[in-house]
Amino acid sequence: MAVHSPGLVAPTDEEARELVHDGWLKMRTRMGEERGWPAPQPGQFEHEIEHGALYVGSPETVAKKIAATLKTLKVNRFDFKYDQPVTHAAHQQSIGLYGEKVVPMVKDMIA
Repeated sequence: MAVHSPGLVAPTDEEARELVHDGWLKMRTRMGEERGWPAPQPGQFEHEIEHGALYVGSPETVAKKIAATLKTLKVNRFDFKYDQPVTHAAHQQSIGLYGEKVVPMVKDMIA
């Protein structure tokens, strides 16, 4: 069994949130209109990062959240979805940080 969730890794939590926020809001608003969901509410973006399905933050923040998810749900695979509407450079940076920092930290945390 596995978990897959969207996210973005940046050097800091603040940078990651700044990179993702506007695109997330636009995408979430469009999806809501298409699917009959209410418009995003103030604080919903932050709530999704802190308690929901968005894995957005520094390598340490994202690693802690992934490790907690793996332990809580007792799954052994996590698929990180790189579908945030950000620049190509931001995606490249996120993928690099995920592979070089997040994955090793998660392995240590769940060992």
